[in-house]
Amino acid sequence: MHASTQLPGKSALLVSALLGGLIFTSCASAPQLSNQVSSGIVADQAAPSAKNLAQKTEVPIPRALPQLIKKAAMTVIVNSVDQSIDAVSQIINKQQGDLIGLKEQQPTKESTRHTALIQIRVPQNLLEPSLDELAKLGTLKSRNITAEDVGDRLVDLQARLTNLQKTEANLQKIMDRSGSIKDVLSVAQELSNVRQSIEQIDAQLKNLQNQVAYSTITLNLEAATSSTSPQRALGEQIQETWNNSTYSLSVFTVRLLKLGIWLMVYSPYILILAAGVYGFTRWRRHAAHLTQTSESANSD
Repeated sequence: MHASTQLPGKSALLVSALLGGLIFTSCASAPQLSNQVSSGIVADQAAPSAKNLAQKTEVPIPRALPQLIKKAAMTVIVNSVDQSIDAVSQIINKQQGDLIGLKEQQPTKESTRHTALIQIRVPQNLLEPSLDELAKLGTLKSRNITAEDVGDRLVDLQARLTNLQKTEANLQKIMDRSGSIKDVLSVAQELSNVRQSIEQIDAQLKNLQNQVAYSTITLNLEAATSSTSPQRALGEQIQETWNNSTYSLSVFTVRLLKLGIWLMVYSPYILILAAGVYGFTRWRRHAAHLTQTSESANSD
C-alpha cells in the first residue's frame, strides 16, 4: 500500500515538470515569434516609404554649360565713316570692350567709297547688346554670328594639366631623395620637360578661356555715297607739273650721260664695225663698176 501510494506521487511530479517545460518553452518562443512578425510588418511598412523617399529625392544631373567661342561679323552703311568711328569708340567703352584693329581706306577715285574695317572684343554676355548698338550707326547690310563649343578641349587640357602637376610633384620628391649626381641630373631633365609641358598647356588653357570669356566682332563700315576728291589749287598743280618736268629732265640727262660712257667704252669695237661696213660697201661699188665696164666693152 505504501509503495503504490508513492508511485502516483512521482508520476504527478514528472507530469508537472513536463508541463512546466512546455509552458516555459512556449513562453520563450512566443516573444521571439512576435518580434519576428512585428519586425517583418515594420519592414514591409518601411519599404514603401523608403522607396517613395528615394523617388522623391532623385535629382536630375545638371547638364554642363557649353563653353562657346562666339564670333560676329556685320556690315553697316553709314553717312559718315569718320563720325561712325568715333561713335564705335564710345560704344566700345560703354560695353567694356577693346579695340583690336582698325583699317581705314580713303577713296582715291570718284567711284570708290570711304570704308573702315574695325575689330572689337567685348565680354560674351554683352555681345548681343553691342551688336544692337552698332546696328544703330546706320543701315544694317549683313549680320552673322558663329559659335564653337570648346568644352571638351577645356576638360581635356585641364585633366592633362592636373596630371602633369602631379608628375611634377612626384619628380620633385624623387629629386629630393636622389643621392648620385647622375640620378639628380636625369630627374632634373625630366622635371624641366614636364614644367615646359605644363607652361604650354596652361597657356593653351588660358587662351581658350579668354576666347570663351570675350567675343570678337568684325565691323565693316561703308559710306552711303562715293565721295569726290576736292579740286586742288592752281598753284599746287603748277608746282607739281614743274617738279615732274624737272625730274624728267634730270633723269633724261643722266641716261644720256650713261649712254655716252657706254659708247666711249665700246668705241673701238664700234670703229672696227664701221670700218668693216665701209670697206664692204666700197668693195661692192667697185665690183659693180667693173661689171658695168666689162659689159659696155663687150657690147662695143
